[in-house]
Amino acid sequence: MADKVCAVVGAGPGNGRAFAAKFHTAGYRVALLARNAESLARIREAVPDTHCFPCDVSIESQIESAFAAIHQKLGTVDTLIYNAGAGKFGSIDEVSAADFEQAWRVNALGCFLSVQQVLPRMRAQGSGNIIIIGATASRKGGARFAAFASAKAAQRNLAQSMARLLGPEGIHVSYAIIDGVIDLQRTRQMLPGKPDEFFMNPAHIADTIFHLSQQHRSTWSFEVDLRPFGETW
Repeated sequence: MADKVCAVVGAGPGNGRAFAAKFHTAGYRVALLARNAESLARIREAVPDTHCFPCDVSIESQIESAFAAIHQKLGTVDTLIYNAGAGKFGSIDEVSAADFEQAWRVNALGCFLSVQQVLPRMRAQGSGNIIIIGATASRKGGARFAAFASAKAAQRNLAQSMARLLGPEGIHVSYAIIDGVIDLQRTRQMLPGKPDEFFMNPAHIADTIFHLSQQHRSTWSFEVDLRPFGETW
């Protein structure tokens, strides 16, 4: 698969790094996109032969520039993984209009703009994968999730709309809901009393995401839930 390119938007030390490692091991050329250039550099050190493209997904011009560079350097993106997600948690009384808008920009608008950048080339080759990393908040709005839940719901509906349009064109759109706490150094420090099985292993999440990209079109999944076996839901 040396001719295939995977772009990971929102590449951080947890899932983003695991996605990069999984697709790199499978022979893909991997592009990493995120705001923090230092964080991207650390992933590149851990996963060799990956390529870093710093950008803020809430700013259209930066997304355009990043994908133009990807297409020039690596070629057509076969698999787009939209992993960017952010939101200030709080109720309608606690979040500001700016907080609300920023959550929407990162989760929904950034996804919309990223897909627009890869879609013409995917259409030209008649195939492609768009995998969007979601959250349980896309289905239900908790009292203190006013900004995040509404943004994730917008993202999920966008994914569904795209799946219905693009499936007949040979482009697989899927939405992976992550319901649990990712196993990271900071989450371990925040929850020191939790056993290993409480946390979600990023490498295992990456296995499922890779599987979505390899499904035969006769049995495509749209929405997949991932959660620890002991999660209450």
